Amino acid sequence: MARERLIYVIAGEPSGDAIGEKLITAIRKQYGSGVEFVGLGGPAMESVGFQSRFPISELSVMGLVEVLPHLRRILARIRETADDIVRKNPDVVVTIDSPSFTVRVVTQLVGRYQGPKIHVVAPTVWAWRPGRVHKFKNYFDHLLTILPFEPTYFQRVGLASKFIGHPVLEYGVQEADGRVFRKDHGIDSDQKLICILPGSRRGEVTRHLSIFGEALARYRAAWGDVFAVIPTVSAIQAFVEEGVSGWPKPPIIVSTPLEKYQSMKASNLALAASGTVALETALAEVPTVIAYKVSPLTAFIVRRLIKTDYVNIINILAEKEIVPECLQEKCSPDVLADILGEFSTVSGQSQIQQVRPYLSQLASSEGRPSEVAAQYIIKVMTPETQVDFPKKGRPNEGGLI
Repeated sequence: MARERLIYVIAGEPSGDAIGEKLITAIRKQYGSGVEFVGLGGPAMESVGFQSRFPISELSVMGLVEVLPHLRRILARIRETADDIVRKNPDVVVTIDSPSFTVRVVTQLVGRYQGPKIHVVAPTVWAWRPGRVHKFKNYFDHLLTILPFEPTYFQRVGLASKFIGHPVLEYGVQEADGRVFRKDHGIDSDQKLICILPGSRRGEVTRHLSIFGEALARYRAAWGDVFAVIPTVSAIQAFVEEGVSGWPKPPIIVSTPLEKYQSMKASNLALAASGTVALETALAEVPTVIAYKVSPLTAFIVRRLIKTDYVNIINILAEKEIVPECLQEKCSPDVLADILGEFSTVSGQSQIQQVRPYLSQLASSEGRPSEVAAQYIIKVMTPETQVDFPKKGRPNEGGLI
């Protein structure tokens, strides 16, 4: 019987929390009961018995300028987390996304913790700040990537890297039934429904919700009445409800993953803050317009650092704009309403057809992302298992570089 193992997991935001929940489940299935998980996570990880050291909602700040008022608290949490890892001395540390938090935790482990450190979800060095490949090589021992072309960037500097597939593929989007959502909320099949997704962080909701609401009002004025649904997360549901309290026609608000995906599958259109959610709407085959807005100073800095023409993964893979990107100045009620109107026609169906080939590139040939990641992590934390980890050589098959 395998000895008891301790895995320290850090997931600092909802997308990482969703990955963590699947990962914990897959490791337990493959390794057995002799493994304990500690660290930071959210409601998804807690649903499988995980206990977080503190609510990860404390870390839900986005933007270079927006983080400043919360900096002292976040720095304190970084120190606390690093100290906790040193005290517990786990068999392996697994950090998931949230590099602004996780990398700072790991830097404080230098000379204090000798175990392996694995990061899940590579930083977007292909988009901006390519020098981060060296930082990750210095602080992490292994990297699990979710895009097929990413391992090459890190293997070049000697960091063991593996493509596991994109986690969105096992969220359950495709299995959801939109007819159930329409029936539960009294929406007939011939009535239009728009899915509004302003973001999963309070700051994102603050910046986007009123703009999206005004865009919806303009769309209704031009195209007739439609139902609206806002999927959110439980941590900010009350905040969202307060934000829409003045809307002329209150939207339906849902907060569970099942309701979220059912509402997507039921929708005719989606207006979404840029991020993983845009891949979810793509899998749900709902025509989508993405939008995003940050402070002017943050935008000024990012525009001078970014190396890609697009922010949406589908557009990056396609090397053209299939999914409209309305960023900063274009993130306005008039622009959004006009594009939503355009995608109410044949343009929306054309987008769905164009997106499909690129979604297939997000899958690993070895299995589900969580299963591939779990197998890799188990091998790392059991040094008695001999395994060759990929460090250099050709990129994974199916890569774009």
